[in-house]
Amino acid sequence: MPAFDLPLPELEQHRPDIEEPEDFDVFWRATLKAAEQAEPLVSGHPVDTGLRLTETWDVTFRGFAGDAVRAWFSRPAGVREPLPAVVEFAGYGRGRGLPHERLTWVNAGYAHLLMDNRGQGDQYGNGGDTPDPHATAPGGPGPAVRGLLDPHDHHYRRLITDAVRAVAAVRALPGVDGSRTAAVGNSQGGGLALAVAGLVPDLTAALITAPLLCGIRRALDLTDAGPYGEIAAYLTVHRGAEQAAYRTLSYLEGISFARRAHAPAHFGVGLRDTVCPPSGAYAAWNRYAELSGADPRKEIHAYPFNGHEGGDAYHVRGQLAWLRDLLS
Repeated sequence: MPAFDLPLPELEQHRPDIEEPEDFDVFWRATLKAAEQAEPLVSGHPVDTGLRLTETWDVTFRGFAGDAVRAWFSRPAGVREPLPAVVEFAGYGRGRGLPHERLTWVNAGYAHLLMDNRGQGDQYGNGGDTPDPHATAPGGPGPAVRGLLDPHDHHYRRLITDAVRAVAAVRALPGVDGSRTAAVGNSQGGGLALAVAGLVPDLTAALITAPLLCGIRRALDLTDAGPYGEIAAYLTVHRGAEQAAYRTLSYLEGISFARRAHAPAHFGVGLRDTVCPPSGAYAAWNRYAELSGADPRKEIHAYPFNGHEGGDAYHVRGQLAWLRDLLS
């Protein structure tokens, strides 16, 4: 796929205005306050993964509305001192899968929590274990359009709340240095990591790759791929629902979360990405922390000939070095 978004010099200056609702902060404060009524952890028990160098627990924590959310929690075997934590969020349609699938961060010496995506896990990977009992509002079958006509009903209100609660959960686990907590994700996971950066003021770091839900209105004009295509397909049938949909999506806009962030941030983007157009990632990066009063360290890495895969393992190598340097 050839490059289809703005040229790189324009991306580097891309700071679009967005239609941010006046009650954006009130909406999210109320949502998170309702979820904070109970202690985050429900249970955790060790699982036998067949791996001798990694210890893993099957963890359940309370997310949106106190719902039980599953996660894998892993640590390097035999290490007892408190470790900095990496909370990882999975991509669209993927669940937490099997506990031995994601070993990069634990092998780098971190405590690692991989959150399950409620109501997802059936599109690829090895499944999920967290239902979404609230997915009853009007909308299409895909997560991106569940509850599209009202921000209170939308799937991502629940999933973003789960992501924030995942940070609280990992900080409550034994052997974790809660003062050093990073959020990491790619695609949908990148959008969740960015939302966490905007909603958790004492987050240590955010590592955000090809984030979904950034520059949503522009992305809907540029691509029919992936989740944006699901939204467009819904609106081809429900003509006249555009304004309600745009209003809902404005509460989920990654640029709005980016503006409120405090933590140092590491971004990655493929310039030929037709799933999450690069202008969204650059808009979030360019406006990152502009409202928070912070001046965090931030950097973005572009891969001109890559699509949604971005820099892949090459980029992960850079993430590892960046986070190690930050925490040291």
